[in-house]
Amino acid sequence: MIINQTHEAPEGILLLRSFTQGNEPENQEMFKAEKGEVWWYSSQELWFGLGKAPKLPSLLKTFRTLFFKLKERWPNRIVLDAVNFSPEQVEIVVNGIILGGYNLQLYKSEPKEFSSFFGEQGELLVLTAQKTEQVDRAILIARQTAEVQLRIMDLMNAPGNYKTPAVLASWALDSGKTFGYKVTVLEKKMLETLKMSALLSVSKGSDEPPVMIITEYKPEQYEKTIALVGKGVTFDTGGISIKPSASMHLMKSDMGGAAAVLGMVELAAKMKLNVHVIGVIPSTENCVDGSSTKPGDVINSYAGKTIEVIDTDAEGRLILADGLSYAIRQYQPDVVIDLATLTGSVIQTLGYEAAGLFTANDQLALDLVKAGEDTGERLWRLPIWDEYKEEIVSDIADLKNYHGKPLAGAIVAAKFLEAFTEEHTSWAHLDIAGTAFGDNDFAPGRAGTAYGVRLLRAYLQGVEIGEAHVD
Repeated sequence: MIINQTHEAPEGILLLRSFTQGNEPENQEMFKAEKGEVWWYSSQELWFGLGKAPKLPSLLKTFRTLFFKLKERWPNRIVLDAVNFSPEQVEIVVNGIILGGYNLQLYKSEPKEFSSFFGEQGELLVLTAQKTEQVDRAILIARQTAEVQLRIMDLMNAPGNYKTPAVLASWALDSGKTFGYKVTVLEKKMLETLKMSALLSVSKGSDEPPVMIITEYKPEQYEKTIALVGKGVTFDTGGISIKPSASMHLMKSDMGGAAAVLGMVELAAKMKLNVHVIGVIPSTENCVDGSSTKPGDVINSYAGKTIEVIDTDAEGRLILADGLSYAIRQYQPDVVIDLATLTGSVIQTLGYEAAGLFTANDQLALDLVKAGEDTGERLWRLPIWDEYKEEIVSDIADLKNYHGKPLAGAIVAAKFLEAFTEEHTSWAHLDIAGTAFGDNDFAPGRAGTAYGVRLLRAYLQGVEIGEAHVD
């Protein structure tokens, strides 16, 4: 799609105008400007309702939904009336329009056609009162972000047989080569040499070898180093503690944290952010065979701590343990953020509207929550008090991976991860189990959302300009 700014609307091209309630056109009583309302004013002018005082995340969703619902009918050229939009609104609306062209038909032999508007020859003209560099920048950021989100949604929606740990590694290597950042893949022999025992233990039941993917975007000038650690379980059966079969097919999504980290490092390189960004992704399948780790087994870890495995379906925290320790020891980052589709408990607590945020650092919590509110990828802070430590005490090992109780599951998982953060004072854990893969416009069932990309981008932009406070 070609996207340009213009201060004149060419004739003969569909003009899309949007209105909020209270500012709808006069003498048009039939059009109420209600959220999502569509009104054909003429054959060449479409009015769209935004409701009352929409916030930025609402703008994104309403435009994304509009363009997806009419995905087969859009003309090849469209003018978006953005005369009254701020640059921030332009960015969010253009992002939503591009995402509206997402095509989930990844493996259909006869996919339905989308409008050519979403293809290389489609054209979106953004009408403004006068051309400005700020709007051009907003359009560029919208495009760059959406391109990454679309790629990440494809990764999330790919089934396990098309998405092994090796495929994630190949994706990262190709991305690094294309966008100019460093990618290192630690394969099984190196993992054994480094004694990544927790990651290796999860992989034992799979024919697919595990990997640790390290991506690094390092600009010439930067002040802060941020490490992002993402859970990369490409398919999760639960291991010996096997999951019920009814929803197991959705476990292709258990690499949502890895997807967000892969996408953010790529986006940082595309945007040329002045922040040093490290991505660490432990990746494996969690499958079942005679070699699988068993409940009750005691395993080691990269950090040297021993772990009693109570439940093999609590595998994500095991591989993150090695990833966190490695990121902190090797790179000494100023901030460490891990993302993982970790627990059903966080869904029971927050549903599908927000991810769980766990950190002992109040300023980091404030910065991340603000980034979430600004982007619509919302976070809700949950406690991580030391009183919960007793839930991971083991009789025979340094700690256990699961407390076996139907309460505080997401919190206990966070306390387990905290034990592998080397007492880092600026660490945050994001449990994105309810937000990375869920109901959306693109599928009658559940599909990938690319949650985390815009959230992390907003946070890193804050770090870049000094609005996010990094000790």
